Amino acid sequence: MTVLITGATGLIGQEIVKQCHDEGINIHYLTTSKTKLSTEVNYKGFYWNPNNQEIDHRCFEGVSTIINMVGASISKRWTDAYKKEVLESRTKTAQLLQDTIKKHNYSIEHVVSASAIGIYPTSLTNYYEETHKEVSESFLGKVVAQWETAIDGFKRLGCKVVKIRIGLVLARKSGALPEIIKPIKFGAGAAFGNGKQWQSWIHVKDLASLFVFALQNNLEGIYNGVAPNAVSNKEFTKITASVLQRPLILPNIPRFVMKLILGEMHMLLFESQRVSSQKIEAKGFHFKYANLRPALEDLLV
Repeated sequence: MTVLITGATGLIGQEIVKQCHDEGINIHYLTTSKTKLSTEVNYKGFYWNPNNQEIDHRCFEGVSTIINMVGASISKRWTDAYKKEVLESRTKTAQLLQDTIKKHNYSIEHVVSASAIGIYPTSLTNYYEETHKEVSESFLGKVVAQWETAIDGFKRLGCKVVKIRIGLVLARKSGALPEIIKPIKFGAGAAFGNGKQWQSWIHVKDLASLFVFALQNNLEGIYNGVAPNAVSNKEFTKITASVLQRPLILPNIPRFVMKLILGEMHMLLFESQRVSSQKIEAKGFHFKYANLRPALEDLLV
């Protein structure tokens, strides 16, 4: 079996590649960097430049499934220009893939795509399942809604489509966790605002396993990519400090302070989404890291 991965060299993509190889799955991947092209037997790179509508269509040869992880990071300051890049890196890439498949008449059966829990409105009380229809009016909510619409375009090509709405991804060397632990390591950790906002998180290995599970079980529809036990921001900070054996002595950090530092992006720290993992568990998926403390101990100790 050969799978085409977009975003294969990113945080989650690298772990998906590793787990696919463990399962004997060959990888084709698209990259915008010609220096990252590889021609190994089970890991073959193809160049694309979505901004110029360039793509090496041979990436689809022998491929039955696409795992779509491409998208500009949301962890950079949200200028108007960068917000446009965040959106278009998700929607225009999907369109380029669809146009190329159609033009060259490739037969793709299944698309497993990243999405995000940012589509759910911020709430301290809701428990979000995949059937929830209301879309957040935030920038991220609007991005995810347009992203999912773009991904649904694969259905018109006869593909089965599954969208994984990803929460806060915890990994050792990149992503949010290294930034979260910096102030805690120096004894300057504190919860944000009142600390009551829910954080739906997932260990990167579990998330990669979930993508491979969706691939191997030919899943369709929407699934939340979060661990079963969300925690409050206060609890997250407390458990992290405990695992790192650091004290928490500072008062909570007010919202206006983070807005001054981060601009509009500060909302990432204050949005609250408590998200359910029951649908994917009902399909038989098992989380290795269902609780935050063991996940952090694996990554930080």
